[in-house]
Amino acid sequence: MTKYIVVSGGVVSGIGKGVIASSTGLLLKTTGLKVTAIKIDPYMNIDAGTMRPQEHGEVYVLNDGGEVDLDLGNYERYLDVTLSRDNNITTGKIYREVIEKERRGDYLGKTVQIVPHVTNAIQDWIERVSKVPVDDTNEEPDVCIVELGGTVGDIESAPFVEAMRQFQFRVGYDNFALIHVSLVPDMHGEQKTKPTQTTVHALRGLGLLPDLIACRVVVQKPLEPATKSKISMFCHVAPEQVVGVHDVSSVYHVPLLLQSQGIVQYLQKRLNLASVKITPEMQQHGLSLGNRWRELTSRQERLFDDVTITLVGKYTDMGDSYMSVVKSLEHSAFRCNRKLILKWVDASDLEPQAQITSPAKYHDAWKAVVSANGILVPGGFGIRGSEGMMLAIKWAREQKIPFFGICLGFQLAVVEWARHICGLTNAISGEFDSKAEHPVIVFMPEISKTHMGGTMRLGLRPTVFDPESESWSKVRKLYGGAPKIWERHRHRYEVNPAYIEQLAASGLSFVGKDERGERMQVLELEDHPYFVGVQAHPEFCTRPLNPSPPFLGFVAAASGEAVLKEQLEGQLRSFKPPHPESAMVDEAALRHGSPRPQGEEAIMDAEP
Repeated sequence: MTKYIVVSGGVVSGIGKGVIASSTGLLLKTTGLKVTAIKIDPYMNIDAGTMRPQEHGEVYVLNDGGEVDLDLGNYERYLDVTLSRDNNITTGKIYREVIEKERRGDYLGKTVQIVPHVTNAIQDWIERVSKVPVDDTNEEPDVCIVELGGTVGDIESAPFVEAMRQFQFRVGYDNFALIHVSLVPDMHGEQKTKPTQTTVHALRGLGLLPDLIACRVVVQKPLEPATKSKISMFCHVAPEQVVGVHDVSSVYHVPLLLQSQGIVQYLQKRLNLASVKITPEMQQHGLSLGNRWRELTSRQERLFDDVTITLVGKYTDMGDSYMSVVKSLEHSAFRCNRKLILKWVDASDLEPQAQITSPAKYHDAWKAVVSANGILVPGGFGIRGSEGMMLAIKWAREQKIPFFGICLGFQLAVVEWARHICGLTNAISGEFDSKAEHPVIVFMPEISKTHMGGTMRLGLRPTVFDPESESWSKVRKLYGGAPKIWERHRHRYEVNPAYIEQLAASGLSFVGKDERGERMQVLELEDHPYFVGVQAHPEFCTRPLNPSPPFLGFVAAASGEAVLKEQLEGQLRSFKPPHPESAMVDEAALRHGSPRPQGEEAIMDAEP
């Protein structure tokens, strides 16, 4: 029987349930257990694909093309697993499934209700997905972490809370544990327990009893013994069932913080984990993982040299919008033994009109760009800030500053090159002007023009390197010299095939293309310290102990030529793809392969 650990939250949302859930899973993996994770999001959306980054944060993309909550990124990075779209449950998905069953007549004429039909559907979904293999062992997981989004008491969460109340009896006492994360505010030096008492009381009223209370203290001050005793007394749990999670120097220290408070020993006893058979190989793998993680965190504390990266984007007012990009930079900086200094620049502040409307912001933005060791332009949608991004790209290209462009950043690097090197002064992306004279970026023919949700080119796709680039391409060396690589995609636009020959003839090297050689997916300049653009989103496949290759090269180049050389040599020796072998098959990428569909055929071929 799979062991289930549910992580719920109270008082406020966004207090770190995802990190605590991921950290708990990581700690269990260090004991040799196989761990998977599920995120429950109570919103009505089918998925996160149509949500604004400023409102919901980053849209995380999985191998199967699922557009999901950013917490699944935490799970994949911490647990080093490969999840599917079914690992993200939303109210929309559950209601759609129940209604489809009703339409088929599966309920045999009964009145369909929240209880039992919706709550049963939730439980069935969790039980089914929890048994799907997610790692290289290809075996059923031993433990499933289930994070319940939102806060206890939300109207949207009510069916899921009730489903979990029922689920604890379905799977049995030894197979179900609940971690409740609550805020302990620090007011003028005094840690307040009343919010935690209130939320635990509400949780108990709904029929769920917390096995562990994780007290989130949003200051760099540990949970005080007196506070812990008070929560233990008034929340009816033993003192060892109360753990403190205060602010630490980085989220990578959270697993060690939880471990120091005996969370592993408690869960081993509470869930009878001794009954789970663990092979010697898995025990050794877990031991190695724990040692490598501790080495990572201790090395991070000893970093003295820094590297300054300036991110020029559209959604810089909310860091969660680029969560995976930031994590990729952090992981790469760890590998390069550098302390990351990340500067955020709103691309609009680089544009000429900003010099008039916001001169101070204009000055600060350009100061961040010209002083950067490396410039990164991430993905995004829409014309706002595009001219500012191209100004930053032009600066990086001309001044030989390491540059990395992702998705939109890749496309704008092509537009910038077309304007200033090819002489196509009116070059632009068709996303911004569908009637442009020189649309060097165009809408892909197979993408739906009537539906937005789930219709982009999504999921894990192959990129084939140009054989002639083998001797000089830094990107290819970063992938261990492999002739074919795999990364996750999320885009509607591509380089216009009509301009590829002209762009290439002028010196813009498209070193990586799709499996049919028609879609441009990686660009690189040979006579530049590091000027790389990728159509894919490699940030979705980074791991703390296995950084994303193009990010690693970018941060290494920004750290200096010697560091880049060292990392290139290291990657050629020991690069390991983060994806399981079963995922890296050409069939996964042929759904939108050439010959390019047109007209009605194009719409029919769009992603469901």
